Amino acid sequence: MRSRSPAQSGQGPAAGLSLFRLRGSSEGGAGGRVGVTSLSDIETKIEGAPEGVHVAPKTVDDVVRVLRWATESGTPVRVWGGGTRQKLGHPPTPGIVLSTGRLSDIEVWEPDDLTVVAGAGIGVDELESRLGEKSQTAVLPEHPGAATLGGVLATGRASLRRARLLGPRERVLEVTMVTGDGRVVRSGGRVVKNVSGFDLHRAAIGAFGSLGVIVQVCLKLWPVPRASATISNADPESVSRITRPLALLETNDAWQLFAWGTPTDIDEIVAKTEGEGRAGLHWPEDPRGSYRWLLRVPPGRTAEAALRVRPWRFLAIHGSGELRLASEDVEGATDLRGWAEDIGGSLVLVDHPGEDAPLDPWGSPPSTLDLQRRLIAEFDPARIVNPGRLPGGL
Repeated sequence: MRSRSPAQSGQGPAAGLSLFRLRGSSEGGAGGRVGVTSLSDIETKIEGAPEGVHVAPKTVDDVVRVLRWATESGTPVRVWGGGTRQKLGHPPTPGIVLSTGRLSDIEVWEPDDLTVVAGAGIGVDELESRLGEKSQTAVLPEHPGAATLGGVLATGRASLRRARLLGPRERVLEVTMVTGDGRVVRSGGRVVKNVSGFDLHRAAIGAFGSLGVIVQVCLKLWPVPRASATISNADPESVSRITRPLALLETNDAWQLFAWGTPTDIDEIVAKTEGEGRAGLHWPEDPRGSYRWLLRVPPGRTAEAALRVRPWRFLAIHGSGELRLASEDVEGATDLRGWAEDIGGSLVLVDHPGEDAPLDPWGSPPSTLDLQRRLIAEFDPARIVNPGRLPGGL
C-alpha cells in the first residue's frame, strides 16, 4: 500500500482551500451552505442528486483538494456514480455531492494479461462493451443501468455469474482511492502474483467510500468462450448432473441454467438437462417492486430461502447464497430478517418509495462494528465521506 500527500502532488492545504468558501457568517449565517468560488470547471449539475454543491472532478488531484477541504471544514460529502444505489443504507444529507463521472478513461488494457485499468466513473455497460470487442469480460452486473465501475464496487454489487467466476472482491487486483483527509492510497498490484500484504483494495469493496473514494481500478478479466446457451425449464434433477455451470438461477416461475464453452460442450449440456436451449446468454433482470431487497444466506441454504421468500418475487443465484427480492410492502420482512440473521445471513433493503425507509435498511449491526469504526477513522478521521451510511450508523 502506497500513499502520497496532497503536498507531494503539488496540492497543499492552501490549494485545497482555494476551491471553496463557507457561506456562513457573512452570507446567510450558520445555516449557509458551501459554495464553489473558483475552479468552476469542476462545478456541474448532477441529475437526480440532492441539493448541495455538485462537483465533478476531472483529475485525482481535484478529488484530493475537494476532500481535504471537506475534512478541514467538516462538510459531509456524498459520492455519486450513476445514482443507481443512492437509497441503499442511510444516505447522508450532503454539503457536497461528488460525481466520479469525469474519471472515466480506460487507462491500460492488456488483453494478453487479462487485466484492465479504468477510471471509477466509466459506465459498466461501456466498459463491458469495449472488453467484448476482444471477447473478454470484467464479470460485472449484467443489467447495470447507469451504474459506474466505482459505484458497483463501492456498493458491493455482483454479477449473476459470481458462483462460478467469483464476486468483485475477488476480481479486483488494485484500487486507487482518495481518503477522506485527502491522501491518495493505492493497494494491490496490477499483476496477480504481486498482490500481497494488507488487502485494503478488497476491504474497499462494499465500503461506500468510507476507506476512500475509489478513483481508479485494476480488474482481472475473463475470456469469453465462442459458444454459450441459456437453458430454460430444465429439470432440477438433470441440472444437478451439470458440472460447474456458468450460473444456475431460480425465479418464482422457473429455473434457468447458463453455460458457455465450445459448441460441443454446449450441445452436450443442453442434451443432459432436457430443457429448452437458446443460443447466447439471456440474463433475467432483477425482480421489480416498490421495495427491493438483497437476501444473503449460506450457499447451502439457498433452496430453503427460495421457499421462504414466497410470495415475494425473487431471483435466486444458486451456489452463491444470494437472492434478489421485490415486494409491494414490508410485511414479513422482520420475520425473514430474523431467520436470515439466525443462520448467519442478512436481509438488506436496497430501494424503497419515499425518502425514509420504514425499517432499518441493514438489520442488526455487525459484531465487528467497533473494529470497523477504528479502521474507518484511520482513513476518514473527520468521517465526511458518506457519513452514517453503513450498518450501525457508521
